[in-house]
Amino acid sequence: MFLISDLCTMLESYLDKEQVAEIYRAYLFGAEAHEGQTRMSGEPYIYHPIQVAKILTEMRMDSRSIIAAILHDVIEDTPFAKEQLAALFGDDVAELVDGVSKLTHIQFESKAQAQAENLRKLVLSMVRDIRVILIKLADRLHNMRTLGVMRPDKKRRIARETLEIYAPIANRLGINAMRHELEELGFAAYYPMRYKVLSEQVRKLCGHRREVVQKVLGALEQRLAQEGVAGRVFGREKHLYSIYKKMRSKHLSFAEVSDVYAFRIVVQNVDACYRTLGVVHNLYKPVPGKFKDYIAIPKTNGYQSLHTTLQTPFGFTIEVQIRTEEMDRVAEAGIAAHWLYKSGDGNGNMAQARAREWLRSLLEMQKSAGDSLEFLEHVKVDLFPDEVYVFTPEGDIMELPKRATAVDFAYAVHTDVGNSAVAVKINHRLAPLSSRLYSGARVQVITSPGARPNPAWLNFVTTAKARANIRHYLKNMQRHESEVLGRRLLNQALAVHALTLDSLPLERLDRLLQELRLDTVESLLAEVGLGNRMAAVLAERLARSEEETAAQERVQSSGPLLIKGTEGSVVSFAKCCRPIPGDPVIGYLSAGRGVVVHLQSCKNSADFRKHPEKWIEVAWEEDAAGDFSVDLRVDVNNQRGVLATVAAAIAETDANIENVTLEQRDGISTSIHLTVGVRNRSHLARILRRVRALDRVLRIHRG
Repeated sequence: MFLISDLCTMLESYLDKEQVAEIYRAYLFGAEAHEGQTRMSGEPYIYHPIQVAKILTEMRMDSRSIIAAILHDVIEDTPFAKEQLAALFGDDVAELVDGVSKLTHIQFESKAQAQAENLRKLVLSMVRDIRVILIKLADRLHNMRTLGVMRPDKKRRIARETLEIYAPIANRLGINAMRHELEELGFAAYYPMRYKVLSEQVRKLCGHRREVVQKVLGALEQRLAQEGVAGRVFGREKHLYSIYKKMRSKHLSFAEVSDVYAFRIVVQNVDACYRTLGVVHNLYKPVPGKFKDYIAIPKTNGYQSLHTTLQTPFGFTIEVQIRTEEMDRVAEAGIAAHWLYKSGDGNGNMAQARAREWLRSLLEMQKSAGDSLEFLEHVKVDLFPDEVYVFTPEGDIMELPKRATAVDFAYAVHTDVGNSAVAVKINHRLAPLSSRLYSGARVQVITSPGARPNPAWLNFVTTAKARANIRHYLKNMQRHESEVLGRRLLNQALAVHALTLDSLPLERLDRLLQELRLDTVESLLAEVGLGNRMAAVLAERLARSEEETAAQERVQSSGPLLIKGTEGSVVSFAKCCRPIPGDPVIGYLSAGRGVVVHLQSCKNSADFRKHPEKWIEVAWEEDAAGDFSVDLRVDVNNQRGVLATVAAAIAETDANIENVTLEQRDGISTSIHLTVGVRNRSHLARILRRVRALDRVLRIHRG
């Protein structure tokens, strides 16, 4: 059992006596606060905070972090409040404890919502003080070490959360020692049978190859000594979760995973790293395409090393990592190297700088995200950045995730560049914005002041920053459109009462906003435009006054809502009947979508008419025109080249074919189903006449 006395002994190795005494005082307070509480294992609850503090002590964290670790569950699980902690131990400790604490006083709709809100709170606390996440990771690590007492469903849920969020965060911050342990424990708990089978296979393989692995280790040490390179060589098996991920991602069996062994060579300086690379390549043949230089181009978490894969004469491959002493420290401790090794070296600073840069990007995503669940989605995407490296026109290197596109690059440069991107040049050649980037490409984004993001970009972007900014822009654009439509709908409904929005008394509007818990009139109009509030119902409430009866007698009806077809996302056209200008139409208010326009004869309108309050009269404006899709069915003789003939005839009418499918009816005739872009009914009539005139066409009709 690890006791507070053992912790104090560890702390005395690097902290002052006064600081250790303050930590002991925090322990006494924490023990009293948690009095009577036990963990599921039956042991007193205070043992858990002591173990969390031990993990941070091994990282040589400062005294304020250790105090916060001992008190990290006080706000969440005891009656004590943040203000009391601040009075007793200082504002910095109180902020750290509050940052780690979950939101327990708020009721959420689901566990997913609670998880997302707690992660958002954690990220905001991380931005203020990076020590928050180190305490949280230490807390999670001890929970994973003691996961065995949990019931199976809870064990799997915690393990999955660890593999999806906490281990990747540790990786992103460069804390590899903690990340590997979190992954191994999470893998064992989430996939117990796979873990058991894989560990058994690795154990057997290592037992069979132990002697030859020692030969490889000896050969590496001997060759380094011959070449006069001073360095330490370590050999180890690769972590089980790393092997499992490789098997999953590359669809390999265990027998096909070649580099189960990894060797690390730690030398004195960067020059020696590259000399050592030449030495090992002379000893064993390198596998082509398996060399990575993370010294010249560090990983996003500040990790630096040379990686190469070598083919041994014993029938298996090995991975060799070559780095300096300082790089090795940072590779294991990441941002914690700042506390572990206060040497002021550039590598430690690099890990810190990369962490701060990442946290700033998380803060930007948090501002752009619509809700906590969307933010959680962005964070998960951002936590798995298998990188490619591309060059800006000025020659600067930019890191992007694998499969990143030109749009991702544009948003990585600046949000305004992404929002106004219209084209891209990759290695001085024009390319589509959806083009996947590859390492070494030189990328130049072409912008236009009047351009705006295309919703289709969401289908191919991979970075969380690009996705968040595109959604944010489109939401703002939709909000503006919904406000404009909402104003028109509400004024139309108010006209029944001989009123307009501008003529309404302000106190009536304010009263309605208070009843609906909305902040501004613009929010009310947006709700109406999106179909979340009924204009007719709101108009009734706004018109309630002593003059209401007289107003209704004066005006009994108002004209239909006029549409052009270019209103944007808040006026859409039903795909079931595809109306076009000139068709008799009717509007249906759909929550979140605004007005959906249907043909009056649409077969689905019968279902919708069960809700008459959601139907509104609409009509086309005289000059309504745009790009509208319409479905056509063309029955033709089954002859070679008939599809090309029909397509050519449609193209002659200046129409675009958006989709085509064929339906074989019998051996004589075929039905061609087309989706064609038209401007209005007269344009459609020209298409029908042109296609009907073809010899091979039996009949053509809409729908």
